[in-house]
Amino acid sequence: MIPLSVLDLAPINEGSDATQSFRNSLSLAQHAEKLGYRRFWLAEHHGMPGIASAATSVLIGHIAGGTHTIRVGAGGIMLPNHSPLVIAEQFGTLASLYPGRIDLGLGRAPGSDQATARALRRNLQASADEFPRDVVELMDFLSDQPRQAIRAVPGTGTKVPVWILGSSLFGAQLAAMLGLPFAFASHFAPGYLMQALDVYRSTFQPSEQLAKPCVMLGFNVVGAETDAEAQLLATSMQQAFVRLRSGRPGQLPPPVPGYLESLGGREADMLAEVLACSAVGSPDTVRREMQGFVQRTGADELMVTSQIFDHEARLHSYEIAAEAAR
Repeated sequence: MIPLSVLDLAPINEGSDATQSFRNSLSLAQHAEKLGYRRFWLAEHHGMPGIASAATSVLIGHIAGGTHTIRVGAGGIMLPNHSPLVIAEQFGTLASLYPGRIDLGLGRAPGSDQATARALRRNLQASADEFPRDVVELMDFLSDQPRQAIRAVPGTGTKVPVWILGSSLFGAQLAAMLGLPFAFASHFAPGYLMQALDVYRSTFQPSEQLAKPCVMLGFNVVGAETDAEAQLLATSMQQAFVRLRSGRPGQLPPPVPGYLESLGGREADMLAEVLACSAVGSPDTVRREMQGFVQRTGADELMVTSQIFDHEARLHSYEIAAEAAR
C-alpha cells in the first residue's frame, strides 16, 4: 500500500466564500485522517479569487487544531515571498503547538502575478536566485544549534521536516544536494517529471534529515461510482485550468456536461498535457490508473488533489482513492 496524502488549495466555489471554504477544508482533513491519509498540505497562493489558502501558516494551525494524528503542512510556502526568520518563527510556533505533526514544503515560485508580488514587497530580481541560500538559512534557524547569532523563538530546536517542491530540474537538483525529500508538482506540470526523478535519485546526498531519496508526487483523482459521473465532476477542474491559462482565474465552477467536447483543439491539448497525471473514473479506473502511475515513477508517496465542486462528492473521491491505494 503506497502512502497517500492530501493537497488542498482551500478552493472557493462559485457562489460561496472563504468562510465556507475553510469549513470544507477542515471537514476534508478530518475525513482524510479517518481514512488513513498521512499528510494534509495547503498551498500558498495570492490574489487568486478561487483559492483561500493565502495565509498558509494560519490555515495550517486551524487544520491542525481540528485534527489529531494527521500531519499538516505547507505544499508549499513560497519562500521568496518571505524572510526565512519569519517562516522559522511561524513553523516553530506550529511545531510547538502540534509537536511531531508539522511539515514545511518550500517552493521558489511566486504563487502570484508580478503586481501581487510587488504588493508582497518582493525583490523581483533577486528573490528566486537566493532561494537555495534562503532554504539553508531557514533550516539553520530550525536546527538545535544555529550558526547564526539571531535565534528563531519559537523555532530553534524544532527541526521541522523540510521538503523541496518543484516542477523542473532545479528543485530536483537542490533537494538532492541538500539531502531533502522532494515533492514534484506532476498534478499540473508533469513535463519534466521523469527527468527530475532521475536527477534527484542519481545525485542524492544523504543528510541528517534523510538517508535515501524520498519522492512524493502530485496526482489528480476524481473518483465516482461510474466513469461517466467522474468525467462530469472533472469538468470543474478542467474549466478552472482553461480559465487560469487564459488569464481569467476565478472561483471553482460547477460541472458542465459536454465541456471537453465544446473546447477547441488548442485548449483540449493543453488540458491533456497539464492533467496527464490523473485518474478520473470509477473505483476500478482509479485503481488501475493510480497503480500504473506508481509503477512508472516508483513514487514513495502520492499527494492526491481532487478539485471537485460538490463537497460530498469530493469526500467520496478521497474514499475511492484510499481504497485504490490498498
